[in-house]
Amino acid sequence: MSYSDSFRTARWLRFINLLLQALLFLALFAGLNYVALNHAWRFDVTASHRHSLSPETKAYLEQLERDVTIIVTLTDNGDSEELAQAYRDITALLREYTYYTRGHSQARLTVRYVDVYQNRREAEALGVEQPNVVVLQSDRGRSVKTLDDLYVIRKKVSREAFRGEAAITAALLDVSKAEKKKIFFLAGHGEMSPDSVDGARGLSQLRDQLRQRNYDLENLDLNLARRIPDDAALLIIPAPERRFQPFEEELLRQYLTTRAGRVLLMVSPGNQFGLENLLFDWGIRVFDNVIYDTDPQSLTDNGELLLRHFLPHPITQVLIDNGLYLLAGPTRVVNEDIGRAPDDGLSVKKLIATSPTAWGESDYRLRSRPEYTPGQDLRGQLGVLVVSERLKPANLPLSVPGGRLAVFGTADLVTNNRIINGGNFPVVLNTVSWAIGRDTQLNIPARPIERFQLSLSQEELVRLRLGLFFIVPGLAALLGLLVYWTRRN
Repeated sequence: MSYSDSFRTARWLRFINLLLQALLFLALFAGLNYVALNHAWRFDVTASHRHSLSPETKAYLEQLERDVTIIVTLTDNGDSEELAQAYRDITALLREYTYYTRGHSQARLTVRYVDVYQNRREAEALGVEQPNVVVLQSDRGRSVKTLDDLYVIRKKVSREAFRGEAAITAALLDVSKAEKKKIFFLAGHGEMSPDSVDGARGLSQLRDQLRQRNYDLENLDLNLARRIPDDAALLIIPAPERRFQPFEEELLRQYLTTRAGRVLLMVSPGNQFGLENLLFDWGIRVFDNVIYDTDPQSLTDNGELLLRHFLPHPITQVLIDNGLYLLAGPTRVVNEDIGRAPDDGLSVKKLIATSPTAWGESDYRLRSRPEYTPGQDLRGQLGVLVVSERLKPANLPLSVPGGRLAVFGTADLVTNNRIINGGNFPVVLNTVSWAIGRDTQLNIPARPIERFQLSLSQEELVRLRLGLFFIVPGLAALLGLLVYWTRRN
């Protein structure tokens, strides 16, 4: 073999070797991208999980019923730092929405960013003209969220927290579902009102939160209506002060039994509400007493109850996971009826209880100073919330959902003054969700805006400048000289 032939062969071998290396590199690059796209692992190591979606939002995204387009008309080109920060907050949040729906939802979530000034034709085609808004639209309708809807603003001046996830999740529910669930607040027996802003007996904050979660709310007086509407998804009875009439109790019984209805009853000490027979049918007993406790860990300085004992359940799981407690005023005992007849279709659970040192004072009307009386007062871990669920119709071997009933021994924890304390808010919203059929954790807290400020004196600023200009480059030069000297020797 001649010299020229061997040289040509070596050149071709070198070329083929380089080509194979390039192909292997491209194959490796494409494989890594495929794995990263379809089998990505993401970790949120921030203390408040500010870059993660809440369990409630994830549950709703998994059940998204139709395609939704989200149009953002904010830009980061302006001179306003607040608008630029809002743009970063919203884009980061929507990135999490699209990432999660990509692998967990049958519906498609599309995000588009439009500058209504520079892309006027595109904005008109999409039907958006207002700047600095987030528009969610589907074939069922649209919802527009302004910046005021996405932030908690303190004294109308500074932004205190970002509540974009709660607002956008509520809007997704609004535009993706065919109809809203309707909740009726019963009236006519001295119940607390969702239209009242009174601190001690008003439920306006609860009303606002339920509306934000895509529920329709109405009041219902059975004495006037004489029937429960066909579209009633849930009846809330907040602290009745007068007895229900027998025909009203029968309406509730038929609603729970034959229509698989859902009822949330909150009773207060000292009031006779007249639904004992209905509760007996569902394995629940409400006692005429007031709970007292001597354990300092279970009381506030004002003598209010701190409830910390929870049974794992979709209603209480968020309390267990986050170490939350409930704060309540006067409370009566609600327990399972242990003497009820066996019924394999009825599931009764005591979800929230007092500490073992508590007792139910039965002579609370007569005694100014409560004292436990053996044989007369109940003692131990006394129930405060009991839920009952009929899993199948009586006498039928079918496993289909039935009615659901939840009974609180107090209505104090949902009032405007109390609902923001501890775990009161999430446990009430979770109870509504369980009753309706959304068995997910429903607490989507606003994310606090963290502000950092670096204060340096003139001397410290000079030292920092010298360090950046001389010390860091000097260390790099010294390392280069060391490598050069090592290689030379």
